Amino acid sequence: MDPPPVADPGQTKDKGVGSKGEMDLPVADPGPVRDEGELLRCPFCNSEAVYKLAQFLLPGLAAVCVDGTTGDLFRSPSDVAVDLRKEMVDSITQRSETFIADVEAEQNADNEMSDDPYEIVSIFMDDFSRTKRNIIGHVSGWLLSDSRDDKIDDFVQEMEMTRFWPLERREAIAEVLLRNVDIKTKFHCPEKYENEERLADHKAQCSFRPVTCPNEGCRTKVSVRCMQDHDATCLFKILQCEQNCEKRLLRRDMDRHCVTVCPMRPMKCPFGCDDSFSEHDLEEHCSESLQQHLLKVLQVIHKNNFTADELKETALRLEKSEDRGKLAKARDARSLTSIVKDLEAKKFQCSGVVSHVNLGG
Repeated sequence: MDPPPVADPGQTKDKGVGSKGEMDLPVADPGPVRDEGELLRCPFCNSEAVYKLAQFLLPGLAAVCVDGTTGDLFRSPSDVAVDLRKEMVDSITQRSETFIADVEAEQNADNEMSDDPYEIVSIFMDDFSRTKRNIIGHVSGWLLSDSRDDKIDDFVQEMEMTRFWPLERREAIAEVLLRNVDIKTKFHCPEKYENEERLADHKAQCSFRPVTCPNEGCRTKVSVRCMQDHDATCLFKILQCEQNCEKRLLRRDMDRHCVTVCPMRPMKCPFGCDDSFSEHDLEEHCSESLQQHLLKVLQVIHKNNFTADELKETALRLEKSEDRGKLAKARDARSLTSIVKDLEAKKFQCSGVVSHVNLGG
């Protein structure tokens, strides 16, 4: 038999979303829980599953409050939040307590029911929400409107800013819900023991025991059994660059690094070659393919003034000239074009001086 539901602190005399009440106090550790027969139950659940369920509760409450006050000239969502919070928690908790019996009845009737805790709790919340909608709230056009979604989002933000329903309080409720609907014990430990000593021995080894992610900067708590999966996606894990440069960086920075600054990121030749290579190899490519790059640039500079053979001859001459190093340093067609034009201008000036000297002689 599962423990009694956690009482929602919303029943205290709060005056609205902005007020502070008993519900804002930290959640106390309840310690070992005794089931029938005086057995001590392991208290551990899948931390991420509890967190995910807790995240459902706030937007669920916001939707109930918005739908219940739409078109109401005298009440706003914040005016009804305290009362509806208590009603919602009581409703979904009671539904969760009878869930296993309901499932058994449905199975006898050859009807299949979901065993996904998130889907189950969502159904409970949707059913409760339908009972609180006013006339406008039942209109399909309103339920599908962007205006409704915006109002729900705004109210969620308001409740978060005022800590109207803090995460730790929602997690306490989510844990009860999870235990009640987790038929296959995928998300909570089902073990029970006769005394605290045996329970303590089990808790030290329980695969559901919570641990904090060891990656610096990550404060996520997960069950031991889920740590490998979390580590495989943790944004704070330091990894070797995916493109094999020497950089080690956070997983969350990997995509930006690989696309923007990684020296090994793939690139196309800036001169229009068909070759692809890493940026790290650009210098080598520009040196090895200099004649090909020169030919492309000369075709633009001289257009129809040179024959194909003349262009090839000029490209070959420039490649073998003493200015080869200067030409090979060009990293795009624009800079290479500028260098080639400068070299040809200097050659023309030198030719003019020689001709002038010869004529003068």
